[in-house]
Amino acid sequence: MGLNPYVVLGSALVGLLVGLTGAGGGALMTPMLILLFHVKPSAAISSDLVAAVVMRPVGSVVHMGKGTVNFRLVGWLCAGSVPMAFAGSWLLHELGTSDAAQQNVETALGAALLAGTAAMVLRYWLDSRSGQQRTATVSQLRARPLPTVAIGVTGGLVVGMTSVGSGSLMIVLLLFAYPLIGASQLVGTDLTQAVPLTAAAALGALIFGHVQFGLTATVVLGSVPAVLVGSLLSSRAPDKYIRPVITFVIFASGLKYAGLATTALGWTLCAVLLGAGGWWLARSRPWRGSPAVHDDTSPQRAPAAAPGEPAPGERRPLHQGRLTAPGS
Repeated sequence: MGLNPYVVLGSALVGLLVGLTGAGGGALMTPMLILLFHVKPSAAISSDLVAAVVMRPVGSVVHMGKGTVNFRLVGWLCAGSVPMAFAGSWLLHELGTSDAAQQNVETALGAALLAGTAAMVLRYWLDSRSGQQRTATVSQLRARPLPTVAIGVTGGLVVGMTSVGSGSLMIVLLLFAYPLIGASQLVGTDLTQAVPLTAAAALGALIFGHVQFGLTATVVLGSVPAVLVGSLLSSRAPDKYIRPVITFVIFASGLKYAGLATTALGWTLCAVLLGAGGWWLARSRPWRGSPAVHDDTSPQRAPAAAPGEPAPGERRPLHQGRLTAPGS
């Protein structure tokens, strides 16, 4: 595939969302390439991984400068994820390029997307129900080797086979393993561990020959500048609106890859939208309105003056009535 301006534009949109929210790169980029531009799943996955090697360090360097990266966690995660990402690329190669093999890859990708969707919804529900603040800093967090390596193994295999999970799936697993970690430390650590993870998966893709370099260059051209812009704007991003949109897109892509027919997919998505809208109405109850607020700046009527007293704002005369001499 040569330089396609529509792929550049789509990659820029995905890159902007990644920069704003810190997740959703593989889960949005790969489905876009397959569904909209009819790229073979193995080529889309491999090309997306190679492009992520250039895209991921942008956010990682920013967090390193702010001191929000836990390098002990990064080390334990990479111990599990890097070899398994390479193994995942090898498994993708062993599945072959036949139609049946590509269908198996799409099914695996759909399962990964649906698992990521469920994890994101569960994470949101737990955050809304829990009053516990996640404010632990890098120095206060103690690494737990076994569960951390297990997270790396799981995420690395999924990323190597589907290119999905280096952001959304891994960050959710880290959140469950370390419930007290602060948000900035969580994102910074996840972005940093994703650099060697995607590099290992991309190396496997290069060795086993799935990469289309023209497609990779097109994705890099659109996504990398957009990630930088999104990172600079992330402090002002309406995250509570963007993340539900990403979750919905990932859910729709996962259902499509899982084999759901187009008509059934449309009705399912309509039902989800109606259900989400009803839940929002029941929770927020916008018809109640907001209580009236007293405006101190509005003009107010002055209180009436007592009989024989000057009105507010008027000067009291020095003498009232006629002048009389002292003693009269």
